[in-house]
Amino acid sequence: MNAANDLMQDHIHSLWSEIIESIKQEYLSEDQSYPWILGFSGGKDSTVVAHAVFDALLSLAPSRRTREVHVVSNDTLVESPLVAAHLHRTQAALRNAAKSWCLPVTIATTRPPIEKTFWTLLIGKGYPSPNQTMRWCTDRLKIQPTSQYILDRVCAKGAAIIVLGVRRDESETRRINVNRRKNLHQSNLSPHSELPGAFVYRPIVEMTTDDVWDAIATFPPPWGGSHTGLIQLYRDAEGGECPVVLSKAEAPGCGTASSRFGCWTCTVVEKDRSLQGFVDSGNREYKPLIDFRDWLKEIRNNPNYRSVERRNGKIQFDALGKHIPGPFTIQARRMILEKLLETQEAYGGDPLISNDEIDLIKAIWAQDLSKKSQ
Repeated sequence: MNAANDLMQDHIHSLWSEIIESIKQEYLSEDQSYPWILGFSGGKDSTVVAHAVFDALLSLAPSRRTREVHVVSNDTLVESPLVAAHLHRTQAALRNAAKSWCLPVTIATTRPPIEKTFWTLLIGKGYPSPNQTMRWCTDRLKIQPTSQYILDRVCAKGAAIIVLGVRRDESETRRINVNRRKNLHQSNLSPHSELPGAFVYRPIVEMTTDDVWDAIATFPPPWGGSHTGLIQLYRDAEGGECPVVLSKAEAPGCGTASSRFGCWTCTVVEKDRSLQGFVDSGNREYKPLIDFRDWLKEIRNNPNYRSVERRNGKIQFDALGKHIPGPFTIQARRMILEKLLETQEAYGGDPLISNDEIDLIKAIWAQDLSKKSQ
């Protein structure tokens, strides 16, 4: 057993040194004015990437730390509360460490504008609860806000490099995509498929899942403390997180059986294993959130709650002539808001919906009712 542990330790120390050296070389290559944008979900893979980037920066002389690094997280405003709390704590630690060491690191969070939040679209405009065939949430809540942040940096600097915790062994789809891009591009960078001027760098692409956990267990984070909170989060949530998503091609990773903590409102998954895991671990206060999500999924296809017409006033049929129902009716939207506010009271934590969202929702209802009366 000791020999096996020694071999594991030798392997992870050697691998980690190689990754840090590779990151250093990549950081110092190309045009130094092109910023790095590190997609940070707070999960195991993005945490390992952030850890490695910090280690690489700290190993460089201050005079050589000229490239900006943006550690960018996305807040859909309906994140799983325990995951959101962990992310906020980690962001604060990263921010304090970067400031203390005078690192060229910016910690940022992207969010959807109020007119595109989950509640504004679902309760305000009546968008049906997302499912596998109509996953409108990923693009509006995740892709658009973070993509705009990247494009703003591209516009300001001429190009930007997205640093992601993508690994070859995550899934067969990931492996195929990584191999295809590697065959097309000899450098460590590959052009992003949907963001002009943006390139993707994957520093831990060859790490296995065991390697990631070994690194987390072996090396304390350079921003202080330990990775204990992250490890406990995975234990309680029964593993898995929704990854950073920057294109529709990557969207299948959001809301799948293999990505188990993300938005607490996610009706794409059949069962929220993450929140249930938290409840089973003793966090009973999250039970009302599970009940609301299950109810929201259940009422989605009830014809009594859906309009005949779509929001543009047209009636739509599929290729077989079957009617495709429109948005939730005004009555259903009122019912959902009332149920959400009841859930918020039963939950007792931070508000689940903001007053500004409620005001906008009611304004949208008034506009819709006005149109119907004309």
